Amino acid sequence: MSLVRVAAAIAALDENSVRAEMEAAHKRVDPALIEEVILQSYLFAGFPRALNAARIWRTFAPEPAAATLAQADDLEGWREQGKQTCATVYGSAYDKLRDNIRGLHPLLDEWMITDGYGKVLSRPLLNLKLRELCIVAACAASGQQRQLHSHLRGALNAGVSADAVESALGALSGLVPEDRLSAYKLLFSRVRRGGTDVH
Repeated sequence: MSLVRVAAAIAALDENSVRAEMEAAHKRVDPALIEEVILQSYLFAGFPRALNAARIWRTFAPEPAAATLAQADDLEGWREQGKQTCATVYGSAYDKLRDNIRGLHPLLDEWMITDGYGKVLSRPLLNLKLRELCIVAACAASGQQRQLHSHLRGALNAGVSADAVESALGALSGLVPEDRLSAYKLLFSRVRRGGTDVH
């Protein structure tokens, strides 16, 4: 659960906490996987936090992991892969999600699919199950309950076991206030029983 804690720290905690979680993870986890969590954090925490996290990480790993440097310049490929990844995460709610996001702004829908689910979340090094657990952690830590609801369900849709989701939430103890963590565990119970939500 080291990656989950790193994702939560990047999304919502101070730099000392991010450093502490990275230091702990660096001893247990392939550095390339930590870099993937940092790279995807810009989607859920914003570029400033992603840049700060990368700067902190460079004190542990001075050069980017070679495995993380691959990035094809294939806009249409990203779009198609993004559609597939997003459909996996949202399952039967995929079409409704796309309609909802297009209704907010067509460019947000395009960026969500091509950049978010394609260019970033479809990268092969970190599998979708782990990515979804890290997204759950980031949303929980930053208090983004609507997106947390969607990604709790998304984790299940991606093949994460309910026990693994519960373990990921439990791993946030000490990073997320206990009252919020209890509320998120109740939310997950409702999701497991079939409660729905789409961004």
